[in-house]
Amino acid sequence: MPKELFFRLAKALAAFALWLGAYLSIAPLAHWLTYGLFGFGQESPLGHAVEFFLYDTPKILLLLVLMVYAIGWMRAGLDTDRVREYLKGKGRGIGYALGALFGAVTPFCSCSSVPLFIGFTTARIPLGITMAFLITSPLINEVAVVLLWGLLGWKFTFLYVGAGLAAGILGGLLMDALRAERWLQPFLLEEMARPAMRMLTMQAGRRRITFEHRHRFALGETRNIFRRVWKWVILGVALGAGLHGFVPQEWFVQNLGTARWWSVPLAVAVGIPLYTNVTGIVPVMESLLLKGLPLGTTLAFCMSTVAASLPELLMLKQVMRTPLLALFAGFLLVLFTLLGWLFNALPLTI
Repeated sequence: MPKELFFRLAKALAAFALWLGAYLSIAPLAHWLTYGLFGFGQESPLGHAVEFFLYDTPKILLLLVLMVYAIGWMRAGLDTDRVREYLKGKGRGIGYALGALFGAVTPFCSCSSVPLFIGFTTARIPLGITMAFLITSPLINEVAVVLLWGLLGWKFTFLYVGAGLAAGILGGLLMDALRAERWLQPFLLEEMARPAMRMLTMQAGRRRITFEHRHRFALGETRNIFRRVWKWVILGVALGAGLHGFVPQEWFVQNLGTARWWSVPLAVAVGIPLYTNVTGIVPVMESLLLKGLPLGTTLAFCMSTVAASLPELLMLKQVMRTPLLALFAGFLLVLFTLLGWLFNALPLTI
């Protein structure tokens, strides 16, 4: 191995080790700062909100840097035109299914999946496939499947996973049917059509892309996108932390504990602005079901809580124009309402 390449690989490994060390230290550091240094009570709403903010802000920013850089690195030598042509040749339906399945195996919450959405979009992956990932990624992951199976049984687990995958595939179909990519922010449309990137991918087949070329391209992509979204990440997580710390679970049981038709759309409308991840929502599902909340209402509320959030919508506003953002939120509201009504009407028991 050439000495120059060896040193570059050593630097890359050292940089990743620093990133991994910082990422793994977020949770214990946030806990110590909140309850040790700042002295908040373990059960205080303000303490929960502060810990949430101190944990999620650096987590999302670190993921943003890593994911955008990694995707930029791959894009430097990836002929996305050939990838798109392959997907077209195999049928767009396969692309939606692959996007949804990839979302299901990536352990991201609604906000953490935004960096990958940005990377896929700038790589000119069709918006429908990217949207299938964005919808499914926060809804399903392997940890949640294990928890669901253990707490609520295999029937509910299959219902939940099937509904999550269907939501992603249907969302992708709708976005492409409406040609929703025209409602992306101008800077993304310019990035998708940038001649320099097309030239780079065309040349990838004729010459070897060097380590330095990949690094410079990925670093430039990371800086450009980070500058655009970091302030909105902080603002969004701050709002989510307030909701997380101060909205009591008992309110939902008291106000949505009947099978009246309006309880499902109300549960979805209340759930969409809130912010949690699917692993955290599983015990809440169990609690709500044990306290008498109908199955469909519980499913609709919990899916809306993890699939979208006010912080995520604020971050997506930087890459989506208002019509696309409204379409995204409206689609989730309608779909989860229909799923809730369906499961409430079926004679299902957990």
